[in-house]
Amino acid sequence: MATGVAVTTGYLVGSLPVAVLVGRRHDLDPRAVGDANPGYWNVRQHLGPRRAAPVFLGDVAKGVAAALVGVRAAPEGAWGVGYVAVGAAMVGHAWPLFAGFRGGRSILTWAGGTCVLAPVPAALAVGLFAAGAVGGRFEWGARAGVFVFPVAQLLIEGPHRSAATGALMSIIGMRFALAGSGDQR
Repeated sequence: MATGVAVTTGYLVGSLPVAVLVGRRHDLDPRAVGDANPGYWNVRQHLGPRRAAPVFLGDVAKGVAAALVGVRAAPEGAWGVGYVAVGAAMVGHAWPLFAGFRGGRSILTWAGGTCVLAPVPAALAVGLFAAGAVGGRFEWGARAGVFVFPVAQLLIEGPHRSAATGALMSIIGMRFALAGSGDQR
């Protein structure tokens, strides 16, 4: 029952097309410009950081909300339900029910979920991201944070949870591979 609630809620929350909704307010469909990715980076490139900030916050919030639902719905000791919920939110972000199944790459949704599921490794990753962003290297800070997170998690929380994180990160890899092949669906 807990897993069903986590998957359903995660997918529906993940399906909220934040970038498309923000883009509409500014006469922009992020699926029709730039790299056609309805995510923060594409919206930021076309609308600027200030106008794209709600996309950043909304996509992170989707992961946070899904993780919280999964953690709260899980029976005692069933930590994997939170990961399943975040995975469902990432799938919802990538193939959103409410946006014709044309979504983004799920990076920020993953980041939000990991802040709930693994707060200490997430804090280290966010610190690297912030250092890069403050230094004017937003993209390098983001990459450093993403790559350091699983290593920090392995050292702090052990192999089972870091393997679950690897499974979530494979969703991101799949979205990048599909984007590279020209398939945006």
